[in-house]
Amino acid sequence: MKIVLLGPTGQVGWELQRSLAVLGDVVLLGRQGTPHAADFSDPQAVARSVRALRPDVIVNAAAHTAVDKAEAEPELARLLNAATPGLLAREAAALDALLVHYSTDYVFDGSGSAARSEDAETAPLSVYGRTKLEGERAIAEAGCRHLIFRTSWVYAARGGNFAKTMLRLAQERERLTVIDDQWGAPTGADLIADVTAHAIRHVAHSPQDLGLYHLVASGETCWHAYAQFVIETARALRPELALRVSEIAPVPTSAFPTPARRPLNSRLDTTRVQDRFGLHLPDWRQGVVRMLQETL
Repeated sequence: MKIVLLGPTGQVGWELQRSLAVLGDVVLLGRQGTPHAADFSDPQAVARSVRALRPDVIVNAAAHTAVDKAEAEPELARLLNAATPGLLAREAAALDALLVHYSTDYVFDGSGSAARSEDAETAPLSVYGRTKLEGERAIAEAGCRHLIFRTSWVYAARGGNFAKTMLRLAQERERLTVIDDQWGAPTGADLIADVTAHAIRHVAHSPQDLGLYHLVASGETCWHAYAQFVIETARALRPELALRVSEIAPVPTSAFPTPARRPLNSRLDTTRVQDRFGLHLPDWRQGVVRMLQETL
């Protein structure tokens, strides 16, 4: 099996390099520093590269993920999040290849407190959310075999993340203020990558299970409780760590105005992905502890 991986140096892409290696030959297609380079702002060039490689599976981990920046550059966001996935889907259809793509909880408006299923009504609040939804629809319309995973609050041991930011600030300040009215599940890039590899193998024998899935860790938390958990865990793992913080104060989203509106409710129902693929998604705390053990 030949697998083309787009966006191999991002958080999810980096973990996919590991998880996909057991399935076959993984060809990396990135902006630079990879054997096959492509400009992701030029969808036709990306499509030509994929066409020349003729893979059995295309895994697209590339995207415009700068949520606030997307408000100021909607056309670029649409190019990366909608146009390029649409072209990839058409190439996949022509090659009879499987396309794996990643989307987001930002396709919803974040109202209420219930976990949303894959069939729930979408209503994105931001350019990022709208363009990611356009990408989903473009893939579906192309008619290729596909898996789309909506995820949220992604972190990894590699690169920056919320937990690392909290730990840095906790060493600099005695008081932190953290949003307490946005709810979701921190989800490790390693978990996303491992489920991806499992799903690719599964649908090779069970094509009826292709389609759209929600993929997040189990449980739920808010950013404030997440920050508290990170600080408490860090103190337990590294008692000698010089953490100055003595207070973590809860504040509403309105205390931190941003160009893009964030959904307050990012809870996603993962019943479908667990039932169809025979999976158990671990509690979010398990992955965060492991990440902290690796990075502290």
